[in-house]
This record gives sequence, C-alpha cells and structure tokens, in this order.
Amino acid sequence: MITLENVCGALNSHQGRDFATIGTVIAHAGYRFGALVIDAIDFVPQSRPRLFVIAVHNGLRVPAELMQQGPTELFTNPEPHDPWRTRALIHAYRRLPEPARKRWIWWRLPLPPARKTVFADLVEDEPTGVRWHTMAETRKLLNMMSRVNASKVAAAKTVGRRMVGTIYKRTRPDSHGIKRQRAEIRFDNVAGCLRTPRGGSSRQTIMIVDGERVRSRLLSPREAARLMGLPDTYELPQNYNEAYHLAGDGVVVPVVRHIAMNILEPVLAGSTSRQEAA
Repeated sequence: MITLENVCGALNSHQGRDFATIGTVIAHAGYRFGALVIDAIDFVPQSRPRLFVIAVHNGLRVPAELMQQGPTELFTNPEPHDPWRTRALIHAYRRLPEPARKRWIWWRLPLPPARKTVFADLVEDEPTGVRWHTMAETRKLLNMMSRVNASKVAAAKTVGRRMVGTIYKRTRPDSHGIKRQRAEIRFDNVAGCLRTPRGGSSRQTIMIVDGERVRSRLLSPREAARLMGLPDTYELPQNYNEAYHLAGDGVVVPVVRHIAMNILEPVLAGSTSRQEAA
C-alpha cells in the first residue's frame, strides 16, 4: 500500500495534469487508488485541509465495506454527508486518463468523533522557546490591522473572559491600491494552517485579550506540536525554527491514525486472513 499526502493545490496544478500524472503512474505500477481531502479541523483545532492519495496493490483484496458501492459515476457529485469528496477532487478525477479512472476507488471513510478541544486549550501559560512581545511590539501589530480586524480585538475586550486569537501577516492592497503588510486575526478558537518558517510572516502569532490587557507573542514550539496532535512527551528540537519546521511540514497525527484504523489496517487484516485461509 502507498499513501501520499500533499496540499490540495495538487489536484488542479497545471490544469490537473500533475494529478493525472500521479494517477497514471500509480495505475501503471499495478495499484488501485483513490483520494480523500481531509481537513485537520475535524481532529485538532487547526485549519489544515490536505490531499491524501491511498493506493492498494492489485494483489491485495479491498474489503467491500471500505468502498462506495455502485457505478463510479454515482459518486461524482459532492454530498453533505461525505466531506472527504470535494468538488476539486471530483474535477480532478474526471480529468484522469481512462486507464487510471478504471483503477479508481471512492474510499468510504467514517466521520471522526466530534472534536472536544479548542485552540485556547493548547496555549501554554508559561511558554518555552518564545518570549512575550513588548508593549511597543504588540501596539505595532494592532496598528497593522485593518478596521475589520481591529474591531475583532475591540469586541474581544468586551467578552468578559480571556480570548486567544491567532495572527498571520499578509500583504494586502489598501484603499489606494498600495500593497501593505497587514495583521489578520481570528478569534474562532481555531489556529490557522501551520507553515514552515521561511520568514516572519510564515510564523503564526497569538494575541491574548483579557479585558483591556492585550499581549502577543509567537506561537511556541510545543503549541505547534499540540496543533499537529503530538503528545507533550514528544521530544522537540531545541532550535525554534527547527521545531516549528517539524510541525509546519508534518502530517496531523490523529488524521493519519484515522486513515490507518479505517482503511489501511482493515485492508491488511483482510489480506492476511485470505492468505492464512489459503
């Protein structure tokens, strides 16, 4: 079996030719395959949609209960109860060459249990590896916000409890069309997608609002690890960028566990049982 993970842009890059090439190579190598678009937000408080291609060699039997049953054409429209099959994925499937489409599997993956954690649960009170910003640095962040984002901070001050927001710096045109770096904040208790630390804007900043008190700092390495589903016993690199890179370039552990438990392991178990019977 082979499982590949990539950003969802792989579905339509070069007008879908990249994904068509992947599918053609997999099919030519003697595998049946299918793909799922899974957002880690269903497992951890991080918005992180990713493409997972799961391929099974022709020599392994795929249990019927792991596949959507019926003609393939029945599954080329997204349905509310099947979040893993997006419009982009369906369009990518339709662009596959005929030999690859004949080897396609529409995987049946159950929904995970409802997520019980929010981002604020993962925030360290005494972070390691980062320092709190000075008042001047926090004020600079606030001044970089548009009116819409500044109003989110103002609203957070009136809630009556501690609010934790996440900030990314992005380049946006102002009312005159001039591009400026802006600080965009969200208070939905979900972190933005972690990235590799290629610059200050790629590292996520958190802002904690408790009444009139506003503090900010970079996301700590341990918080980044928690957002990837790693336990606190997981040993992180001492260097900040190395630890952040490990998280930003990784796969979310509970997502992989869900795929393994509901697809990979049942395929292996079924194939082992068949071999023992033989």
